[in-house]
Order: sequence, then C-alpha cells, then structure tokens
Amino acid sequence: MTSQTAPTGNTPTADQIRRAPKVLLHDHLDGGLRPGTVVDLARETGYAELPEADPDKLGIWFQEAADSGSLERYLETFRHTVGVLQTRRALVRVARECAEDLAEDGVVYAEVRYAPEQHLDGGLTLEEVVEAVNEGFRQGERLARENGRRIRVGALLTAMRHAARSLEIAELANRYRDAGVVGFDIAGAEAGYPPTRHLDAFEYLKRENNHFTIHAGEAFGLPSIWQALQWCGADRLGHGVRIIDDIEVREDGSVVLGRLASYVRDKRIPLELCPSSNLQTGAASSYAEHPIGLLRRLHFRATVNTDNRLMSHTTMSREFEHLVEAFGYTLDDLQWFSVNAMKSAFIPFDERLAMINDVIKPGYAELKSEWLFRQTASTSGSGDPEA
Repeated sequence: MTSQTAPTGNTPTADQIRRAPKVLLHDHLDGGLRPGTVVDLARETGYAELPEADPDKLGIWFQEAADSGSLERYLETFRHTVGVLQTRRALVRVARECAEDLAEDGVVYAEVRYAPEQHLDGGLTLEEVVEAVNEGFRQGERLARENGRRIRVGALLTAMRHAARSLEIAELANRYRDAGVVGFDIAGAEAGYPPTRHLDAFEYLKRENNHFTIHAGEAFGLPSIWQALQWCGADRLGHGVRIIDDIEVREDGSVVLGRLASYVRDKRIPLELCPSSNLQTGAASSYAEHPIGLLRRLHFRATVNTDNRLMSHTTMSREFEHLVEAFGYTLDDLQWFSVNAMKSAFIPFDERLAMINDVIKPGYAELKSEWLFRQTASTSGSGDPEA
C-alpha cells in the first residue's frame, strides 16, 4: 500500500474526531443550552416550570422527553429553553457558551439559528434580541481564541411556520446581513404548515440576493422538499432526509433515483442531515439504517449536523463517532462531509475557499500524518536506529 492510499483505511480515534476541524450548518441556539445554564437562568428570571432543578437530572429529562419518536413532542421541550431566554443577559450568555462549546468540540465554522420572535416576552425588541445574540457569539469567539481554539459563528434568523411574521423576520435578517447574520430559515412542525405559506418572505429574500434554508423533509415527505425548492427557491434543505423516499434500491443492489432526488443531487443542493435528531423524531430507526449512508455513497451534497445538542445529548464529534461506527468512515469521509458543509455555508465564496484550503484540509492532513507516523513506528520493530 502506497503512502497516498494508506490513510484511506484509517479509522479515526475519538480524540482525532474531536480535534478534526468540523463545520456545522444546522444547530439551534435554544436547543443547545448547558443544563446548568438552564437551571441558573430559571433561578435568575423567575421561571418556575422546569421539570427538574438538578442540572444532571434536567439534562437526562430533556433527552428522554425528546426520545419520543414524534417531531411534535420533540418540539415541546423547547418551551423550557425558550422560557428562560427572555432577557438580554440570558441571550448573551447562551450565545457565548454556544460558541465556546462548539469551539471546544473542534468546530471551526458554525451557523446557529434561532427565532427572534420567541424571545420578546420580557420586553425586548426584535433588534435587541439579534444584537444580544451577536454580542454573545463575538464574546464566545474571543474567549475560544484566548483558549487556543478558533471558531467563526454566523447567525440564521428563523421564522416560525405556524406564525405570520416571516416577512418581518426576513427583513430583519436582511438588515443585519453585514452584522453577524448570514441568512434566514423557517422552522417548526411541518405537517399542516407548508413553506408556501411564507412565499412573500422568500420572494423578498431572493430580490435582495440573500440566502435562506428551509426545514423540509424531516417529519413530512417529498412534497415538503419539492415546495421548498421549486416554489420557494431554498438554497439548502434543513434535514431533507426524506429525499430517500424518491430513491429505489433494487434487489440486485442497483439504485434508481426519482426526478426530485436526481434534481437535488444534480443541482448539488445541500442536505443538512442530523442523524441523532432523526432517530429521536422517527425519521430513521438506527444509525446504521440512516439514509446518510446511501446519500454519501451516491454523492449527494450531504452534511452532518447536531440540530439540538441538549435534546439529543450530542456534539459534532459524537455525530461523527456514530457514523464511523455505523459505516466504517475514515478521516477522508469526515473531511468530505466537512468540505461539503463549508462549500454550502452562507458566507462569501472567497472566505469559504480560505476556510477549506487554509483550515479544514490542513487540519485533516495533520491527523492523517499521525496515522502514517504510527504505522512507521509499529513496523520499524527492532528499535535499531538504522532500521
């Protein structure tokens, strides 16, 4: 085996996965709080509805409550995290800790989404919410840098599908597009709330040459994906896992793509796949059976994401660990997912290219070189310095 092909058989260790430069496109701010922070903020703000007051027990409660197999019940857990995020102080703290936690996990670029309209109960304006979160992200980036980590965080402003404020939030995202906000999203229960209800927001963003992703193809199937792309013009699909319904694997192992699946692959439309979350909401039954395996093999623009780190008790490293175990992925595969994600980010092309060439590829090359040197040490054998 030549030195060029040797790393292909390399199974990364947990430590290497943690140190690998990772890119995260689908992460909810209100789904990634530290349990201890939820308890602290509840005490500070007078929020009295937490099911548990002990941080360890609360963390377990969130995970168990989210393990329902239902997207609707999964979304109910957010009542508590949103409940404690109604002050500027709380938003700054949670955004700061989000950036720190992601950087500690080896994430070098992240787009974190939240719905400003859900944080107004304490008297904040939409603008004050955005500015508080942006301040927290900048603080977190600075603290990570002081601790020897590097991360860049962009915000995605989300409108709720069941509400009627999507155009207002789209306009807000456009006003802050050069001040920390990189794009727009709609989220919430898919069934009964098609993305076409928000066409005015998407048409506005397209006129403004702005970026947006749409939660589609998670709990609801192909019609949701089709509408998000062909009616609304989404740049990316939030989840998009149900595109698998338009792919037929025949008994002889051959694969036939339907027209929508072919379109998604041909157009290189990014899929913001969230394996652990999908298992919780019933979109997949196990990591080994998750559609990401087939989508990777068919070279869709697949990316790996956390969705909600608190509810899924996950990190980007854990997501990669599960996939390495399920599919035998190597550092080359993890680099492929990371480059896919960086290509699909909502920052300018030259900045994406610099992240890929100057951060991601060198980072994975360094990890692969560790394996090569270990192999050299293990095969040199005798300890003879001339060997």
